[in-house]
Amino acid sequence: MEKSISKSKFKPQALKYFRQVQQTGQPLIITDHTKPVLKIIPYREDPMDAVKELRNSILRYEDPMEPVAENDWDMLK
Repeated sequence: MEKSISKSKFKPQALKYFRQVQQTGQPLIITDHTKPVLKIIPYREDPMDAVKELRNSILRYEDPMEPVAENDWDMLK
């Protein structure tokens, strides 16, 4: 669950919250009258970093319509 804080509480301690997001990597939602209006997230140098981490992690299926792990379900035995 993402942490949220009201604008009025965020403003006087903005630097503290910026550092917190930077150190933890967790986003922070800023609210105005309980409605989300801003999201502070850590900066990433290369937006493709996430894609690069996933490269070669996908299994190839010869027949994608074939049931997967059909024999692993107890109720089907």
